[in-house]
Amino acid sequence: MDIEQLKQKALSLTMQPGVYLMKDKQGEIIYVGKAKALKNRVVSYFRQNSSHNEKVRKMVSMVNDFDYIVTASEFEALVLECSLIKHYDPKYNILLKDDKGYHYIHISDEEYPRISAALQKTGSGTYLGPYTSGFVVKQTVEQVNKIFRLPTCSRKFPQDFRKGRPCLNFHIKQCIGLCQGRMSKDEYHALLEDAMDYIRSGGSVNVDKMREEMETAAENLEFEKAARLRDRINAIVKVGDTQVVLLPENRSMDVWGFVKNHLMACCVVLKFREGRLSDKENFVFDEVYDIKDVRDEFMTRYYANTQDFPKAVVLDEEVEDMDLFQQFLRHRSSHAVTVSVPQKGERKKLIEMAYNNAAEQLSLKVQRTGREVAALEELGRLLGLSSTPYYIEAYDISNWGETARVGGMIVFENGRPLKSDYKRFAIKDVAGQDDYASMQEVLRRRFTRYLENDPAFSRLPDLILLDGGKGHVAAVEPLLKELGIDVPLFGMVKDSRHRTRAITGEGGEIAISTVKSAFTLVTNIQDEVHRFAIAYQRTLHKKVTYESELRKVKGIGGAKVKALMKEFRTKKRLKEASPNELRQVAKISEETAGELYRAIQEL
Repeated sequence: MDIEQLKQKALSLTMQPGVYLMKDKQGEIIYVGKAKALKNRVVSYFRQNSSHNEKVRKMVSMVNDFDYIVTASEFEALVLECSLIKHYDPKYNILLKDDKGYHYIHISDEEYPRISAALQKTGSGTYLGPYTSGFVVKQTVEQVNKIFRLPTCSRKFPQDFRKGRPCLNFHIKQCIGLCQGRMSKDEYHALLEDAMDYIRSGGSVNVDKMREEMETAAENLEFEKAARLRDRINAIVKVGDTQVVLLPENRSMDVWGFVKNHLMACCVVLKFREGRLSDKENFVFDEVYDIKDVRDEFMTRYYANTQDFPKAVVLDEEVEDMDLFQQFLRHRSSHAVTVSVPQKGERKKLIEMAYNNAAEQLSLKVQRTGREVAALEELGRLLGLSSTPYYIEAYDISNWGETARVGGMIVFENGRPLKSDYKRFAIKDVAGQDDYASMQEVLRRRFTRYLENDPAFSRLPDLILLDGGKGHVAAVEPLLKELGIDVPLFGMVKDSRHRTRAITGEGGEIAISTVKSAFTLVTNIQDEVHRFAIAYQRTLHKKVTYESELRKVKGIGGAKVKALMKEFRTKKRLKEASPNELRQVAKISEETAGELYRAIQEL
């Protein structure tokens, strides 16, 4: 549908609350939203004079159709919206990307084990966890090593006993000095067991009991043991002093701070539990035109994806509908959660702390972006370009016999992958495995769609890179001239070990290995386009193989397989279909439907 047709469809909607689902030409859901009045909200997207930001305009240009679901209330719409976003993972919604993964505390299986933080279970030893917070794991490991004065150096025991002088940590009483060989294995293992008990108890320790043990050891003339217990008590007290109780009452509270800089934004949540800062999470967003939009959508996304709910949520500014947000929190947490925007006092200071942390994280992100831009500038100079190539397209061809021949197009914007602009091409017009002709076909299709004003291909790159040598460049150059596309074109050359070696153009090869920033950037681009193309080729090969197996069923030809895949879209949904559904879609007999059903279950 074009914009006018979409607008007319939207004008027929109800004024009731509900959820709308925007779809692209392939029928994929690219955005899910809620509305107090469906008609008003959806129509607003398709008005020609709408003052939408660039991101919304880009989304609207991709919309080919939409569905909607009417709900009894705006609250029901909010709950349904969260559920649908989780299910469909639409590309234009702000998503809560869990890039933290799980974290573990690792106790190695050495003769004298160490305690350290680990991102995953990768080897032998004992793992405590998983924990969802890397902050908590890092803090716990630091505390336990400090309190129990465990070795954190790189020495190996017992082979390094009495080799060299003890390290600085021993002299400042932050290590027991295991390297001196004055502690038996049994004593060390008992100490380690105490440390593990401390971790398992969540840092709870009876200092009075430890003082009694220290006094008993002194009375029994066990002065070294008494000294170790004394130092451990002092370390526990010191750690407790550094864990400042920032809340006057033992409340559980999430404090949020948002900050924006140009088109980037960052939010930080400080999580207080029992009055103490227990965790900090930060999230950075690109293409942010209005921080209010991020706040409104992200807050709901965040609490739709957690099981850890505080008693209070403290915001730097109000979300769009505070009452609705509070109702949603109560629904998700099964207890009352207060939401406030303090203007003064202790909570205002906590917001400032969250804001400062967000500003710091954003500054680090901008610095990284600065390094990426510097690499682009260096690449532009090496290639003799008239301007910095901020928007780069790279292409690769991948083959699997005659059945899976594909092209992949990736985009790097400002030195980083822009996955929303990646494109895949199944080779259609080239016979056999001809990389040059396949590359020509892919770029012809890409730039023909640009010339036809296809919104999905509406932007010209600053630089085109081909995964290949001078032959690939020579094959594509005449095509670009024929189409009138004036974009710098180069090939990325690999050595015999499939590592990036140089860039080649019409003037010959340009060495880049001596320019680290540009070399790293081009290597990343070449590795990414190869990964993307081969991943699509494997997916397509599996699809072709799967459909070939379906055609082995008597009475099932290519047209019927095509009808089935069009209707059910995925192998999972096809497997869930009943024999009767298969019969209706493929227009086959009951007997053939039964055979087809059995074949599908076995695939």
